[in-house]
Amino acid sequence: MQDFAYFAPRALDEAVALLGADDAGVLAGGTDLIVQMREGVRRPARVVDIKKIAGLDDFGFDARGGLVLGALVTTRQVETSPVVRRHYASLARAATDFASIQVRHRATVVGNVCRASPSADTLPPLIADGARLRIHGPAGTRRTPLEGFCTGPGRTALARGELVTHIEVPAPAPHTGKVYIKHGRRAQMELATVGVAAHATLDADGRLADVAIVLAAVAPTPLRAHAAEALLRGRLPDAQALAAAAEQAGDEARPIGDVRASAAYRRDMVRVLTARALQQAIREAQS
Repeated sequence: MQDFAYFAPRALDEAVALLGADDAGVLAGGTDLIVQMREGVRRPARVVDIKKIAGLDDFGFDARGGLVLGALVTTRQVETSPVVRRHYASLARAATDFASIQVRHRATVVGNVCRASPSADTLPPLIADGARLRIHGPAGTRRTPLEGFCTGPGRTALARGELVTHIEVPAPAPHTGKVYIKHGRRAQMELATVGVAAHATLDADGRLADVAIVLAAVAPTPLRAHAAEALLRGRLPDAQALAAAAEQAGDEARPIGDVRASAAYRRDMVRVLTARALQQAIREAQS
């Protein structure tokens, strides 16, 4: 690991000023940054530790405003939160499936989002739930949908000097079910071979008033299966409709083959897991 300058600002604007340099890295949990520095993948000349900035540990929920996760909230906090487990079950599941318990005590949800890995576990459920990011930078604070934030493997829409301070997730509507299924050689300490998040809301007639399907590890970024969703929206969730949506999700996937799975296998698993996730989400919405 090469030498670097260490900074621990106490204010957001101070952090933003430090992050204005091309060679700056953000330190929150450090589970990605420190490993990458040790392996020589990243060589930041300055490391900006944000743990002393007030408000970045915000973690709250209300029935109208929804869930707020500050940049310092760990995956372990999310995994064990009764509120998250009740209202955002897919996110809680994704956090449970994330890495080892030691890493989950350090790794932050915002850090996993900003890592922008195609196989990131927390991204699909957050996108399916309509999450937005609160970003602070040289021009002040802005909010942006999480969908579209990742622009490629390891790349995001953050501009120079900008920092994600919070994730905001809308409160769930009544009769909503949320499921995340991760498929790999093992459940934890493993990158997803394929991941599927499903979000389903039923109306008074039992039809799908809202549905979201988000795929992981089958495209350069998390992929929302919009065409598959369109086949379901406004329909009764019968077996024929779910099978058609699962088939369409497989068609929308853009997988590659690598040492963990072939492209054809991933596409087939998208179809299988999409059907399974939708069935589970609908059962939860009906209960």
